[in-house]
Amino acid sequence: MRLVLVGPPGAGKGTQAQYIASNLSIPKISTGDIFRANVSGGTDLGKLAKTYMDRGDLVPDEVTIAMVRDRLSEDDAQDGFLLDGFPRNVAQAEILRDMLKDWSQALDLVLELVVDDDEVVRRLAGRRTCSQCGRIWHVEFDDKKDDKCDACGGALFQRDDDKEETVRHRLEVYQEQTAPLVSYYADEGILVGVDATGPVEEVTQRAMDAIRPYMG
Repeated sequence: MRLVLVGPPGAGKGTQAQYIASNLSIPKISTGDIFRANVSGGTDLGKLAKTYMDRGDLVPDEVTIAMVRDRLSEDDAQDGFLLDGFPRNVAQAEILRDMLKDWSQALDLVLELVVDDDEVVRRLAGRRTCSQCGRIWHVEFDDKKDDKCDACGGALFQRDDDKEETVRHRLEVYQEQTAPLVSYYADEGILVGVDATGPVEEVTQRAMDAIRPYMG
């Protein structure tokens, strides 16, 4: 099963990617994991990426794509994979299609985690981070009435990227970049949307029910 997972920030992609990949017995491949593995492993691509990251610049597409190509060519990805965080736009989707075609492969399914903007804001803007231990709490889901960490007593704060205006901006960027990607895969006939609201286990069950008809 060759699968791509898409969805806005706060949709729970990281969590669902892990559960779905485990259920399907395929590797979960995220661009973040690939970057960390290359940088910590001191590969040529990792060293190149680090020069951009150290300057605070975005790593160019060609470096990211080369890393993805290397990862997908590894033995554990030959019978399937779940990609999380790549492709991010139509140009990358076309490169991925051609890459797989070179190996006589193709994507089986693109799973879109669907959640409305207000729910994303509720999830992300409600997060508070402990200044001491780094644990994340939620004002609503954890019923936090004070600004102290229950684990260590440290002061809780709201990260800049969790502030409502920042979250809404991230959602705008996502819509600009990814809405065309969703349309692209819908036109290919391999896009399936899954309601990503509710308990994690229920979302995973919905996702697995959506995937099952596409399994060989």
